[in-house]
Amino acid sequence: MGCLFALMAGVFPRFALLILWIARPKFVDEAFDGWFWPLLGIIFLPFATLMYVVLHTGGGLHGFDWGWIIFAGILDIVHWGAGWTQRRQAPGYPGTVQI
Repeated sequence: MGCLFALMAGVFPRFALLILWIARPKFVDEAFDGWFWPLLGIIFLPFATLMYVVLHTGGGLHGFDWGWIIFAGILDIVHWGAGWTQRRQAPGYPGTVQI
């Protein structure tokens, strides 16, 4: 079951975080004070939020754990940038660059 969750988290981080929040709400409650920040994390930085919740369950974040959070945040930003460039190059969308 753990390998299936890891595969799902890598491919669908929003869905994995939502399932983790529903199945184990205590993990998310321990990592965040309320519901607002995890909801923003699901919308804007899902992989970084998922990594934060998973790493926080081991007793908080220490040392190199922050490196994993930064790496996940960079992956989220790259994902946003790749989506923006693909949308910009697709025919039929406004603002499409015609070559």
